[in-house]
Amino acid sequence: MKLIIAVVQDQDAGRLLEKLVAAGHRATRLATTGGFLRQGNTTLLIGMEDEKVEDVLKLIEETCRSRTQVVTPWVPLGGSVDSYVPYPVEVAVGGATVFVLPVEDFRKL
Repeated sequence: MKLIIAVVQDQDAGRLLEKLVAAGHRATRLATTGGFLRQGNTTLLIGMEDEKVEDVLKLIEETCRSRTQVVTPWVPLGGSVDSYVPYPVEVAVGGATVFVLPVEDFRKL
């Protein structure tokens, strides 16, 4: 058994959950915040049998795509605010960060 931890952008989370449920998988949804852009994202916890892990990873890859977004950077830590002029910057966002961990014991109580 494996535990899949998938951190996805909020824009992709709803569609991904729909696909997971339609395929007969269950997931726990956690609202989380990213450290770089300080924007909301979603972390999914998915318990899965070893032989079905690739199916779930394929659904994640199909659903969670990278895109570009224009953001204004936060004030630098330890820097002078007087001389800091935030200019919008285009960054790549989206996709998914996925961890697959072995599960030693699983109990549904």
